[in-house]
Amino acid sequence: MDVSLLAPDPARIDPEWMTAALRKARVLGHARVTDLLAKGVGNGLVGDSFRFELTYDHDEPGAPKSVVGKFPAKDPASRKSGTDHMLYIREVSFYRELARTVAIHTPRALVAEIDPSTDDFTLIFEDLGPARQGDQLNGCSLEDATTALAEAAALHAPRWGDPALEEIEWLAKRPAQLSGLVNQALPAIINMFKARYDGMLEPEFMALVEKLPATLLAQQAVTDRPPLTVQHSDFRLDNIMFDVQGGRHRMATLDWQTVTVGAGATDVAYFLSAGIDPALRREHERDLIGFYHGELQKRGVTGYDVEACWRDYRRFATHGILMGVFSALSVERTERGDALFLKMTRGGCAQAADLDTFSFWTS
Repeated sequence: MDVSLLAPDPARIDPEWMTAALRKARVLGHARVTDLLAKGVGNGLVGDSFRFELTYDHDEPGAPKSVVGKFPAKDPASRKSGTDHMLYIREVSFYRELARTVAIHTPRALVAEIDPSTDDFTLIFEDLGPARQGDQLNGCSLEDATTALAEAAALHAPRWGDPALEEIEWLAKRPAQLSGLVNQALPAIINMFKARYDGMLEPEFMALVEKLPATLLAQQAVTDRPPLTVQHSDFRLDNIMFDVQGGRHRMATLDWQTVTVGAGATDVAYFLSAGIDPALRREHERDLIGFYHGELQKRGVTGYDVEACWRDYRRFATHGILMGVFSALSVERTERGDALFLKMTRGGCAQAADLDTFSFWTS
């Protein structure tokens, strides 16, 4: 850990600090940052992000005009959630250790420092602007959804079935941790979710929410697991930017706080559950899964046919419900948050109902 670059509060980022950070990242030579202006960006729930506009003492080819920084959430509840669920250590470690081993496009991390004893962290990224920010509440077009599934395959294929992933302590979920979450925390969270959103979520969907604990326990015990890979776990529009750097890349994926080892189809199901209109999903669902499977094959995945992919998509389509419920009670409550989590939960429930997902796990 480079203590000199650990600045968990954006107010501590000054021109001297930024100059040292950019020089260490080898994106700045002899020029010196003389001024910077920080502005909040994004819709992060468990981290606060800012764009830093930079001024130098002289022009230098290649010197970034701006960078984006990410820091622990100021809200105490959100900050506690980030620590309790290892979100901060996961994201910093992803950029330090895993990002270079997968093909999905992410911003280059110029600084990735964390103090494991306090969970203070600092992330400084290349600026992906100009770009088009995804918006979970508004959804996206079929074309954008196809782009997202191509990028999902770029994440999943390079480490497909790699046993080394389960040996990475910060990445792999431990059975004891999962059992504790399902048996202790989740039932209480569901009760609070029901109390908060009673009358706002359809009764038939609330009934599916109540099935989550038993379903997740059944998923833990499953023996016919699909090949495991790097799973983003929060692969949704708010964490995606399209046409980044003025169209240089079609898409980039942000917010790796929930990265883990799991089934690639989980990311796909989660994205489609609330990323596109349910009617659009139903009309094009089979084709979209076929497209994702084809992208896996193009990137070298073998021994996994399209029907297995479709089956995994169907049976792991509970993730959207879990994320909507769990996230709602884990961060600061806001008006946008309520709308977001209800849409995520509703979309996940509609998808699971359409696909008869719970029949895989409950008798």
